[in-house]
Amino acid sequence: MTPAHGSCTGPSFLAVTNPGFELGEEGWTWDAGTGITTRNPHTGRCNAYLDAGRGRQVRQVVTATGAGSYDVSAWIAAGGPRGVFLVRVNGAPAGDTAVANRPFFTRHTVSRVTLGRGDRMEIVFASGDAWIDVDDVMLSPAAPADPRVTSSDPAPAEMFEWAKRKANSWVQLPGTVGPLNVDERNPSGTGTAAYAPSYWAGYAHRSGYYARDTAHQVAGAQILGLTEENKTMLGSFAVSATAAHVYYPVWSYNFDARTYLSIDYRGADSFVREVPAPFELVEKTEQAHRWSGDAFYLGDTMWDFCRHATTEFIEEHDRRKPNGVAEGTGQGIFQGSASYNENSGEQLIEAGDGIASQYRACLAAAALASARREESQAARYAARAAELRRYFHHGWVAHQGAAMTRAYALSGAPLSGWGRENSWFMPMKRLLLPGPRNDAYLDFIDDMAGGAGKPVNIEAITYLPDTFFANDRDRQAWTWMRYVYDHRDDRHPVTAQGLNGDYPEVAFTLVSQTVEGLMGFRPDAPRARVATRSHLPRDVDWVRVDRVPVGDGFFDLRHDGTHRSELTNGTSKTYAWQARFPGVHHAVATDGRPYESRRQTLHGNVHTCVNVRVPPGGTAVVETVRG
Repeated sequence: MTPAHGSCTGPSFLAVTNPGFELGEEGWTWDAGTGITTRNPHTGRCNAYLDAGRGRQVRQVVTATGAGSYDVSAWIAAGGPRGVFLVRVNGAPAGDTAVANRPFFTRHTVSRVTLGRGDRMEIVFASGDAWIDVDDVMLSPAAPADPRVTSSDPAPAEMFEWAKRKANSWVQLPGTVGPLNVDERNPSGTGTAAYAPSYWAGYAHRSGYYARDTAHQVAGAQILGLTEENKTMLGSFAVSATAAHVYYPVWSYNFDARTYLSIDYRGADSFVREVPAPFELVEKTEQAHRWSGDAFYLGDTMWDFCRHATTEFIEEHDRRKPNGVAEGTGQGIFQGSASYNENSGEQLIEAGDGIASQYRACLAAAALASARREESQAARYAARAAELRRYFHHGWVAHQGAAMTRAYALSGAPLSGWGRENSWFMPMKRLLLPGPRNDAYLDFIDDMAGGAGKPVNIEAITYLPDTFFANDRDRQAWTWMRYVYDHRDDRHPVTAQGLNGDYPEVAFTLVSQTVEGLMGFRPDAPRARVATRSHLPRDVDWVRVDRVPVGDGFFDLRHDGTHRSELTNGTSKTYAWQARFPGVHHAVATDGRPYESRRQTLHGNVHTCVNVRVPPGGTAVVETVRG
């Protein structure tokens, strides 16, 4: 299968020889007391070891045939302290990190190593007080964007810096030749291929990216400037959603962006598929277009996918309970799950995360159709979204709080109680109308997720900040961001995954939740518009984010509480900025720019919306005084 945007991946000009030690000692220099073992590989059959005792090294010199900046990562386990992973360039130190004293594999990274053509980069693993095992060395190109966060409270800045660097370390270096179809059942894979522009989105012990994870990581990737990676990955899923697959995209790809990941794909009638995924990919296509302004997302390949996902896909999967809502089969993930909550044991035909994602996909398709200047089509999609929301409230859902409907069983019986994804997606996607039912359900979600219903896997919890930010529950959103970050060093329940923080979704979503969540930054590059709304908790006085990439440039944004915002336009266009403030205020543009102010109800809450035009290189400041 050819990547959707037609690109071909050539060889990388920087490569580590034998990065997984599957070729024995080839490419590496070995001191006494070091070597190859098969007793504890992270993936594959082999890993490097260093015996206890200071002064032992395993090292490799890589010569750069081009210039760039790179992250160097490896999976390392250690029986004690004082081991070191370090990088030198032309003999000079370029970065290092202490090896964690953990007897299981966790990921270590030396970030932002700058190389010029002909530079010699030496990767070194040095022994400590106890044994060390090393596996799966990886080179990542430094992300094109390097946004920065500063704050009155060190927590947001510290969190963002960790998340940004961690997310960057998951980016594949295009042209790197790596294994295919690696998974826990087949740790050595089934061959090799050159990797396409992509990033890890899914388990780190599998050699690919997943539809669900990709959808949740797109915004964070875009904030790091990973436009080409997003195009490759979203495009690959788009071209897989064929009539033979009944318009489902495949569930996962290898990093070559051509080969379906074999653990999830047995054939055209037996592959992992979950109803929310195609709808989320439509939504994220529109989101990536707003951030980048890239015409790729309006081209026929992506538009055909979006059109099929919101028409034929629904029609083909609406047979057992015909109501305009896409169904699962209730027969497991290889036959089509109605929900992302695939381990509940429930046989579901319709689920809250499916119908909520379908609603957002219709809105996204309307926006994309409008961007393609197909206004009649846009109106039809908008009307379809409105009708689906009306049906949801007047025919699909009943009751509120713990008793609220969140799915339907194969028998046709409505189900309530805690459904994880099929619970929190309904308010997260704003399918629920603002009001008492939505408020009660958000309280129920917070209670369950913080108590008896807390998911054991951290990647599920990464949706909770999005859920609460979407509903202006700023304190709860920030609390869940802190929870995810504070538990990054806990061990993940899947042993090969390492730590919670080694799950890629954790870092990518903390990046997007800082910019889109805390800062309420919503760009629209194609129409040269940007909207902001501070979601800072009361104990954080101010936060500033610099060099957020949008379109052909960047923006800087500062919020002081929820009463003052400052925006700098680093693009080539004049942007219309709508600064949104919760409540009723008198607005003042302190830089003397012309502005207009009006009250607007957004998601059930009254906001003061101030509209200001900001030219290239310009800075605008808006302050409010409660009216």
